[in-house]
Amino acid sequence: MAAQSNAAPVIIKRKKVVSGGGHHGGAWKVAYADFVTAMMAFFLLMWLLNATTEKQRKGISDYFNPTIPVNRISGGGDGAFGGSSVFAEETMAYTGTGAMDRKTSTAPADQAGDEAGKGASGKGRSQSELEDVEKALLARGGESNTMEQLLRHVVTKVTDEGLVIEIFDLPGAPLFQGETAEPSPVALAIAELLAEVLNLTTNEIAFSGYLRAHPVTLIDNPVWDLSALRAQASRKMLEAAGIDPARVQRISGFADRKPVVADPSADRNNRIEVILLRRDR
Repeated sequence: MAAQSNAAPVIIKRKKVVSGGGHHGGAWKVAYADFVTAMMAFFLLMWLLNATTEKQRKGISDYFNPTIPVNRISGGGDGAFGGSSVFAEETMAYTGTGAMDRKTSTAPADQAGDEAGKGASGKGRSQSELEDVEKALLARGGESNTMEQLLRHVVTKVTDEGLVIEIFDLPGAPLFQGETAEPSPVALAIAELLAEVLNLTTNEIAFSGYLRAHPVTLIDNPVWDLSALRAQASRKMLEAAGIDPARVQRISGFADRKPVVADPSADRNNRIEVILLRRDR
């Protein structure tokens, strides 16, 4: 009994075996694949919103809505666009203008109206052209941060006269050097952008120069001469950027007579208007 009490204790050591050698499995790959797929779907959605018209987006919505028939008419094309394509004739989807619906008629009077830019069909075509140029210009802001910064100087509006593209000074980023008609690098870059967009059509172009009001105590107020000189400088910049000189219809200087803000001496009144004239006027 005494010999047995001095015996070494028996220690049982159990080793836990981990299957797979510590590998974490492939669940992360499935999650990553789902993430990439979702991002691809998101960017595809953004592209479709930018490259299609309202009518086409309605067609896409109806296509994926099972409660609404794809096409309510018995003939014609089927699919999301009802026979039309995003890449229709003379359409540049990458500019954001989307495809245009072109309706043709065999009537000689309508054809003559389209060619001359007159009549009901001509007016509709002229309006559509101006809107397409406006969309193409504004869509350039999404191409890069530089384009977005340049378009901060630009506002557009469609009027009875045509598409008015207003380019104006911003704090710290004037269009011209001091009180001269010497263009700044910002103005030159905007001219390159405008020339690219305005060459989508062959409409005639008009230039108008405007200035902020100067103190009445000035002996020689430069606003009349300077506004005209800046309009001339804008014409030269666009022609150098690729605009056909034959398209220029008029150049005007309005001095400080038409301020766009309440303070007539504000720098915001220093601006150039490039007007894409309607064909039917």
